[in-house]
This record gives sequence, C-alpha cells and structure tokens, in this order.
Amino acid sequence: MAESADMEQLLMSFKKFAIHGDTKATGKELNGKNWAKLCKDCKIIDGKNVTATDVDIVFSKVKQKTSRVVTYEEFQRALEDLAPKRFKGQSKEEALESIYKLVEGREPTNVGVTKMAKAKAVDRLTDASRYTGSHKERFDDSGKGKGREGREEIVEKTGYVGAYKNAGTYNDKMKTEK
Repeated sequence: MAESADMEQLLMSFKKFAIHGDTKATGKELNGKNWAKLCKDCKIIDGKNVTATDVDIVFSKVKQKTSRVVTYEEFQRALEDLAPKRFKGQSKEEALESIYKLVEGREPTNVGVTKMAKAKAVDRLTDASRYTGSHKERFDDSGKGKGREGREEIVEKTGYVGAYKNAGTYNDKMKTEK
C-alpha cells in the first residue's frame, strides 16, 4: 500500500474532482461524470488497455445498486480494479502503486473549455467611434453611452426649428435696428 502522505494526496485529488462543476457538492462523493473526467485527466484511460467504457463499467460495479455516486472507499476499490488492466506487466501491488501515482496531487483541467472569441469583426462592430448616423449620437467621444439623452430626441422649446443656424440671434437683431 502507499504511504500516508501519498494517501492524503489521493484523497485531495478525490475531493477536487468530486466538487468539480458542482456548486452543491461536499467533496465526499464522486459522480460518474467526474469519475470519467478523473480517469481521462490523470491518463488512466490510455485508449488501448483502459477505455472510457471500461471506466464506466468499473464505476457501475463498485457503486451501490441504488446510488449514483461513489464514496472514497469505493473510489479506491475502483482504482484497484483498473490497476491490473492499465499496467498489465506489473504485479497487482506494483500496478496499484502506479495507478495511485497517476492520480495523486492532480486537479481537474480546463483545457479545451470554450473561451470568448476575440475576433477583429467583433472589435469592429463594437467600436463606438466608428458608428455613423443616428447610432453615433448615442455615444460620447470616449465611447460611453449617453443613456436616455442619446436615445430620445430632446425637444428644445426655443421657437426655432432644430437645424436653424441663426438660432438665438433675434433679440440681438432687434436691438440693433432700434
């Protein structure tokens, strides 16, 4: 069997995979999806000796009939079942030690997880400085939205039409004529 420090590392890996992707998980039970992820991330699944189907079969074999999760003890039994199959040339104890070494201290990876696309087209479409027409009026020079002022036409009650160039000059004109 492995040393106690190694068993602690194994328990930590079990807990990390048990809570992966589930905000309500306590870390004491591992579901089938996370078991398959553990086997894939820790390279227990090699595609030749151990496949994803083998992993699912072992999970079904070690869990209780009505349960959908495995405890830490059942997890260790599952690794014991997979060890001789993964490491065929080794004795049962050596194979178990080797499979523990694969899992110890590992964490779930996020490689291949979808990330936000950063494309030139998206930058071009969201650059407020390049907007034209009525859309241009909705943003100030820094690109920050103006809010209601930019969406609605505010009526000026001056008596002049909106585009009149000499607005506000009537009183000055009348004073000069008198």
